[in-house]
Amino acid sequence: MKLFDVYPLINVTPVKALGATLWDDQGNEYLDLYGGHAVISVGHSHPHFNNRLKDQLDQMTFYSNSVQIPIQKQLADKLGKLSGYEDYSLFLCNSGAEANENALKLASFCTGKPGFISFTGAFHGRTAGAVVLTDNPKIIAPSNRREDAYILPWGNIDAVEKQMQQGNIAGIIIEGIQGVGGIQVPDPDFLLAVADLCKKHHAKLILDEVQSGYGRTGKFFAHQWVDGLKPDLITIAKGMGNGFPIGGVLIHPDIKASHGLLGTTFGGNHLACAAGLGVLEIIERENLMAHAQQMGDFLITELNKIPGIKEVRGKGLMIGIDLESEAAPVRSELVNKYRIFTGSSAGKHTIRLLPPLNIEMNQLSSFLDSLKKILN
Repeated sequence: MKLFDVYPLINVTPVKALGATLWDDQGNEYLDLYGGHAVISVGHSHPHFNNRLKDQLDQMTFYSNSVQIPIQKQLADKLGKLSGYEDYSLFLCNSGAEANENALKLASFCTGKPGFISFTGAFHGRTAGAVVLTDNPKIIAPSNRREDAYILPWGNIDAVEKQMQQGNIAGIIIEGIQGVGGIQVPDPDFLLAVADLCKKHHAKLILDEVQSGYGRTGKFFAHQWVDGLKPDLITIAKGMGNGFPIGGVLIHPDIKASHGLLGTTFGGNHLACAAGLGVLEIIERENLMAHAQQMGDFLITELNKIPGIKEVRGKGLMIGIDLESEAAPVRSELVNKYRIFTGSSAGKHTIRLLPPLNIEMNQLSSFLDSLKKILN
């Protein structure tokens, strides 16, 4: 049996990793500035993270959510403390798309309305509900119902207000910073205006922090750079488990739970929660949010000095580099000649950087030197 073809594959086979470094099956060393789609938050093979999983393996790996699972409450308490959302509740699931699906479902349950707004450039997942709010017609199947999905121009508050006046909108979903859309940082005034419209029209504001959350921007969530913004629902995944599948929804205290409203088989299992706790403990102990902001400031400053770069966008260690030339040949040379992984799928001219939060300045300097050589 062959594998179903999903991605165009880079001709590299990583077999070992530590921190922001990978080694392939030929013994070659690579610098990881992509973290496997922004998943590796606290570095590959972090000893504390590994020990968290090993200790849990020796105790118990899984039982269903029909019993008491104390490690879920430990994870929720730690997440609430570090994020500043201690008064919210947490629903645990397995991925970002699943988190968004459940957030959309909750918003529709709460409001009794079917419609949702997202924005051009958005990526919210490939599952049935999330995909119709993703701005990519190529991945939307005929079976995905699109009549209640409205993808509006990014940053256009007038278009949002006009659509909200139709009265059928259950919620607006927006990324803290667009990832696949090219690292687009929303204007704070736009986000606050969107929040105000949600309140005015009794809709729910969903912040998709799947890629932009977990300390990546220097705040726990990217939307926390905007004073006074408090979403109804926040979706998380990717860096939450540092490679172990886990996702979740942070839910405003005004949204009340009832048995059967949401459910999951694997969500919040013992191993996933151990991974999640390990990540949060490392972020806190190593002060990785401040480190991410410091490294990001350095990187953005230096990138802006390089000829051949048209624009640099982002916050912390979530950075988009717009080149004057096409990005694909540059990414190819970075990985094949200089052995540096960077991200694609963010536009024809854009390189996406999403490295582990504990990456060091000398590693970033090595990347800057390599990029200069290519662009020169």
